[in-house]
Amino acid sequence: MSDYDAIVIGAGAAGLMCAITAGGRGRNVLLLDHANKIGEKIRISGGGHCNFTNLDAGAKNYISQNPKFCISALKQFGPDKFVAMVESHKIEYFEKAKGQLFCKGSASQIIEMLLAECREAGVDVKNPIKVEKITKTDAGFNVKTDNGEFKSTSVVIATGGLSIPKIGASDFGHSVAREFGHEIIPTSPALVPFVFAGDELKSMNVLSGVSLEALVNCNGAGFSDGLLFTHRGLSGPAILQISSYWKPGDKIMIDLAPKTDVFAELKSAKENTPKQLPQTVIAEFLPKRLAQGIVDEMGFSQSIGQINDKNLKKLADRINGWRIIPAGVEGYRTAEVTLGGVDTNGLSSKTMESNNIAGLFFIGEVVDVTGQLGGYNFQWAWASGFVAGQYV
Repeated sequence: MSDYDAIVIGAGAAGLMCAITAGGRGRNVLLLDHANKIGEKIRISGGGHCNFTNLDAGAKNYISQNPKFCISALKQFGPDKFVAMVESHKIEYFEKAKGQLFCKGSASQIIEMLLAECREAGVDVKNPIKVEKITKTDAGFNVKTDNGEFKSTSVVIATGGLSIPKIGASDFGHSVAREFGHEIIPTSPALVPFVFAGDELKSMNVLSGVSLEALVNCNGAGFSDGLLFTHRGLSGPAILQISSYWKPGDKIMIDLAPKTDVFAELKSAKENTPKQLPQTVIAEFLPKRLAQGIVDEMGFSQSIGQINDKNLKKLADRINGWRIIPAGVEGYRTAEVTLGGVDTNGLSSKTMESNNIAGLFFIGEVVDVTGQLGGYNFQWAWASGFVAGQYV
């Protein structure tokens, strides 16, 4: 049995940062991961370019039963500190939009940087290795694995959520939390496409591949960004964002032309070019295939001059105020993150340590803190990993 000051379970973004920070303080750290490759979720993120942070990260960008919980960690380790690490490794990056920072090269540069930092900090990295049992002892913890048993003063759970099981996501972290008396806020897929059924699915199938800028609202949240019709329903950044606020049975409202007063445009066309077909007018501010699809759906075959104002208003509302109830979401298979997780009421916001069990920490996606799309989830991983690393 080997002795360590801290054992970090899970070598994703949060676990790597925690191990680096603790090792940098002179702590003897063991980092364990069940996967053959370290940091797969980092590798596939941002289209392979890793949207590694957002310069605007703050509490407003996170969903939690306790919205203030993330503030302390984000103040202790803000985006500027991770950017400084990236720059010190001479990794080129760019700002795509709204504070989102991406690698110019491959996401693997971030993984290589983190592993290099681990080596420099003297972190002992072991993978693939499966943790079978964690036992609390008077001196700390025993961690039994399929490759031996280890003991430590502290244990950090950084095993992520349930999203993307094909790269190894599991409920391991939630199970450990329950075992040690922590509550779990019910989990669900987040940042995930919507699926539809019946006639709505048929109409979306026809439009598969059509994309545009849209404003999407649900339960008091709203996002203006790209929307994409798919063979299963709706996707794109605006849809992924609103999915975190949607619950089964809720309506979403979509403005397909947020910069256009469609009723005013239709009325103007009726007065000035009454022989035009409505889809011709609509195609001036919507993709042609979508314009045709909406007009066909509403059964307007006549020229715009022959449509009364009441029906023109219905047509405009279908574009500026489309209300629709998704059948569901695609699920954890394609969800970028997991909503819910370890209840923050059982953790210290300053250190990420359990209030119940001294020396037990929970960080990253396993905790009930879920970021919006755009680098916020990585920033939470870096920040929560850093603060735990300061105290293990």
